[in-house]
Amino acid sequence: MSNVQKNKPISERSLEELFPDVGSFPLCVNIEKGTEVWVVAGMLVEYLESFTDSVVVRENYKPIGIVGGYDILNNLRKNPTNDFFHQNKVEDIMMKDLPIVTIKTQLGTMIKDWKESRRAFAVIPNALSDFSCISAKFLIKVGMFCKTDFSISQIPKKKLVTYKISDTIGDVINSMFENKARRLILENTDQFVSDRIILGYISDKLHFLKDFDSLMDMPVNLLELEQVRRIKEDISLDQLCGIMSEIQYPYVIYKDKVFSPWDVCETLLRPEITEYEIP
Repeated sequence: MSNVQKNKPISERSLEELFPDVGSFPLCVNIEKGTEVWVVAGMLVEYLESFTDSVVVRENYKPIGIVGGYDILNNLRKNPTNDFFHQNKVEDIMMKDLPIVTIKTQLGTMIKDWKESRRAFAVIPNALSDFSCISAKFLIKVGMFCKTDFSISQIPKKKLVTYKISDTIGDVINSMFENKARRLILENTDQFVSDRIILGYISDKLHFLKDFDSLMDMPVNLLELEQVRRIKEDISLDQLCGIMSEIQYPYVIYKDKVFSPWDVCETLLRPEITEYEIP
């Protein structure tokens, strides 16, 4: 289906214009208020960097907040113990300012709100009198349908955040917060670590620190890393998004630039990106 408003920037279009089938938004992953933190941490190992990305906290079926990797790791920096996971409830660490959008919300408005909150996630009411969600990874679909000559070489270069093989897990976690980055590249490689990988190690290998009290001092080389997808040609935005859509945990490198779903979101704010065509 073709959108005839070819001169209207993508960022000024509503979610309804971009996704005529509002049922295409994924359903929220939910957890009840009062649940211990270790439960939601285990859930996030599966959902971080996915279309859902964060878990919605509910009270009597009503959404009251969200929990993502940011909330777990930020609090874990202050209390890296098993007690953190078992003595705290999800409502103790959740983001309480629940990001809610509607099908009438403009794409640019939502992304700018995400930039301010540093949380690329929102819930949206659906036809089932319930809530679906929208994340940075989900917006890759928007980029795929953009018809533009805008290429990845035109996307501004951002600081490449790396870490050393000799670093500790604590070094990496602290660097993530200092640099506002969810992924760090291991220097001189095409491999990266993420909040999801760290939480997976804590959950699967350390059993939520049950018998460990030195997480922050552990060597980071204990973690199993993911591979960045390297591309050799200067491709268009829609081609980049097509590649990202095929990667479970999208992270792409071209020359000395890296691209994540968040970089796609920021690029969609550019006023010259106007043409949009849904197959």
